[in-house]
Amino acid sequence: MTAKPVNHSRTTLTELMIPSYANFGGRVHGGILLSLMDKVAYACAAKHAGHYCVTVSVDGVNFRQPVEVGELVSLMASVNYVGRTSLVVGIKVVAENVTTSVMKHTNTSYFTMVAKGENDQPIEVPPLLLENPDDVRRFLEAMKRKELRTSFATYFDNAKTQMLLDESMDKLANERCVVGL
Repeated sequence: MTAKPVNHSRTTLTELMIPSYANFGGRVHGGILLSLMDKVAYACAAKHAGHYCVTVSVDGVNFRQPVEVGELVSLMASVNYVGRTSLVVGIKVVAENVTTSVMKHTNTSYFTMVAKGENDQPIEVPPLLLENPDDVRRFLEAMKRKELRTSFATYFDNAKTQMLLDESMDKLANERCVVGL
């Protein structure tokens, strides 16, 4: 299978934020932005894989700044990492005020996608051709995120298993909760 460069599948989706996308405060719903991120992640992953792709996880959705009605939102996606059947798509979201030309970086997120064959089973994806230091850095960062996610999941699963309710009740003393047992 021939490696494909990052630029082969790099995708940008730009959309005007309209009033129907807004919440009661006049800001764009996070769910609207998540939907747009999912669309651009799919387009980017499918271009690289040459197959239908599905979202299996999303890392790091922290909205740094609000998006306002009337702004143009651009979602820039690139494949940062590939496994055997999976791809990690990095997405940078930027909102632009078209009247002032002020641009703001609202968030960066990472979507893990899996390529599916005609029988709906995972299918192998082409290797990723890393052509510059940024491509290499992003690939290595994705490897580190995967390693940290795996170690955290193991740690948390072990902590859940070992946590006994009676022994942990004192941890709730300074929290904003009321235990009604």
